[in-house]
Amino acid sequence: MVATPDSSPAQLDYGLDTLVGRISKSAECLIGLEQVENDPFCFAIRVLAPLPEDLEQAKTLVVRIEGRRLQGTVRHSERLEDDSLRLEVEPD
Repeated sequence: MVATPDSSPAQLDYGLDTLVGRISKSAECLIGLEQVENDPFCFAIRVLAPLPEDLEQAKTLVVRIEGRRLQGTVRHSERLEDDSLRLEVEPD
């Protein structure tokens, strides 16, 4: 997967696990796609601020960007110094 230019608008649908079950949410965000180093099967997205406040707890993710649809399970999230959020995703 090739990284997108700096950032592009995308639709994010994500799932949160709660005490009452899974909750689905959606948000429009600016993101960049990245490859995960040493793992050709996974991908990462870098979501630029402003972020949905609960995106960091996402367990599942569907990304619609530039006519593509990517989905999978979030295996790692990391808040970066510039207030963006990097999510590593293992495709379904």
